[in-house]
Amino acid sequence: MLRAYRPADLGWTIDEVLAHIGLANHYLLILIEKGTAKALANTQGRDLAAELATYQFPNQKLAAIGVLHGFTWARPDHMQPHLNQRLLPAIRQQLRDQLGQALGYLDQLPNGEGLLHQTTMSVNDLGKLNVYEYAYFLAQHARRHLTQMQENAAEAASAAQA
Repeated sequence: MLRAYRPADLGWTIDEVLAHIGLANHYLLILIEKGTAKALANTQGRDLAAELATYQFPNQKLAAIGVLHGFTWARPDHMQPHLNQRLLPAIRQQLRDQLGQALGYLDQLPNGEGLLHQTTMSVNDLGKLNVYEYAYFLAQHARRHLTQMQENAAEAASAAQA
């Protein structure tokens, strides 16, 4: 079964990658939820128009997050997937629910309010990110691991032909 294929470098199987994405999303969405509430509270007394006028999306700083092997990162132990705790249908539902959560938070910030709160991100020394940048990080993290799953699939296909 492709999802259980362990790559030659002893990296994660596709099932483990999916479990890891769900786990990382869980923690990122907690920060996004808190950041959304704080950003909305910060609309009082802050000049959103001025913030919007001077804001520039830090594309270069966030680009590496979506690239497999784009930077070195020592993953914390709590981000290690444990498949025996979760069945794949539960992980699939979790990922769907998490997408809905992320979109819901963005729906609460339709006018740029997400710029009004920042939280420190230690991954790749990114520093302070606003709520929108955290949501982008979440998406880029998933993209990074989609590439990993594609590499696993290509390696498994090559091994099957050998």
